[in-house]
Amino acid sequence: MTLRARLAISFAALATVVAVLMGALGYATVASRVTTQTDEALLNAAERVLNGPRAGDALAFSRDQFQGRRDPLPPQDRNLLITKVLADGSFDTLRGDPTLTPESADIEIAASTEPTSSARTQEVAGNPYRVVVATNGNGAAAIAVARDWSEQTSVLRGLALTMVGLASALALLAALVGWWLARRITARLESLTAAAVQVSQTGSLDVEVPGEGNDEVGRLASAFNTMLLRLTQSQAEQQRLVQDAGHELRTPLTSIRTNISLLQRFSELDPEVQDRVVADLRGESAELTDLVNELLEIASGTSPIGEPAPVLLADVVSQVVERVRRKSDIELRVSCDDSVVIGYETLLERATWNLVENAMKFDSNGGAIDIQVRENELIVSDRGPGVSQDDQDQIFERFYRPVSSRSLPGSGLGLAIVKDVAETHRASVWCSDRVGGGAEFHIKFPRSDVETGTGARS
Repeated sequence: MTLRARLAISFAALATVVAVLMGALGYATVASRVTTQTDEALLNAAERVLNGPRAGDALAFSRDQFQGRRDPLPPQDRNLLITKVLADGSFDTLRGDPTLTPESADIEIAASTEPTSSARTQEVAGNPYRVVVATNGNGAAAIAVARDWSEQTSVLRGLALTMVGLASALALLAALVGWWLARRITARLESLTAAAVQVSQTGSLDVEVPGEGNDEVGRLASAFNTMLLRLTQSQAEQQRLVQDAGHELRTPLTSIRTNISLLQRFSELDPEVQDRVVADLRGESAELTDLVNELLEIASGTSPIGEPAPVLLADVVSQVVERVRRKSDIELRVSCDDSVVIGYETLLERATWNLVENAMKFDSNGGAIDIQVRENELIVSDRGPGVSQDDQDQIFERFYRPVSSRSLPGSGLGLAIVKDVAETHRASVWCSDRVGGGAEFHIKFPRSDVETGTGARS
């Protein structure tokens, strides 16, 4: 069953239940009101008979009492059936035709020594009558008064039929309105479904889902369009990554193929040329390995596994410094405070390593590299040629390499990885000129309220 049909049926069912409940409540209220008013009128008539002017005790009631001016009832009540019920079980019809026959409960009321009354509906000569039996507590007799209930029964039956008809009409109207509302509600959902089916069948992300408003469906359409936009951007980035990677891989592969051609005549080459070919192959293979590793890092993304945790940036810098000193004797000058970042230690170490490695690569003067951590900002400074203003805005893009450094080894991916790590930690990253020459690379992390209790390190 479709959502539209379920909504329409739900609206109709809800409206039907409400209509039935309201109809039943209305019918019960009207029936109770009519019955109560009738019972009160009959009880009043019975009390008039019991307390009317007469001589003798209650057993003196007779049909003669209701003849002429001795009748205690007003003219509008003289069509009532009145029967005197005695405690011994006998009865005397005082007025009316057909005869009102008492029941066993009426005899008990007649024998009561306290004022008592009861009401019921009783069939008399094939017609319904409303009957009230009352006694003033004389312990000898009671008066039963009855009124023809046919008209009221007919009215109540008509009211019940009217309620049923109204409930049925309301249910039909609710079904139509529910179908119309369901159609309006599900129309946008059907658009979303059609868009999702089109994307799954064609693989094309160029789909615009119409949706407006601040309701749930409108927000869903907006979220769906945002998702498609992100997927489109991700697809474009993947295509650009493949294209750029192919371009970057082509250079070392071409060089390797050229050197392999030379190796076919290796015995004919001078020893100096042989050494240069082997050195070129070794360098190109190392560069190709680095490029492949960085491509794998980029392709796998920097999305970490697990939950973020407090990380002391000084510890991250310490680990990177230890790695550098195992591989090189370059001078590193370190100054760190107790800045703490809520994040992923592995990613932070990767970004710091890439910045230090970048500084080592471009600092041809062999000067010291400064690594600082202060107020949740990581700064790596070198004394190399620096980065021009035009290149500073693009140097963190994938495969981007300034003109001045294109002759140096590298793929242009290291700083892109730094940018990805910074974005993962909601940090900002930028490059600036170092006072006195060289470049400074900055990563500014959001402040954390976590305290480590340790002092500054250097």
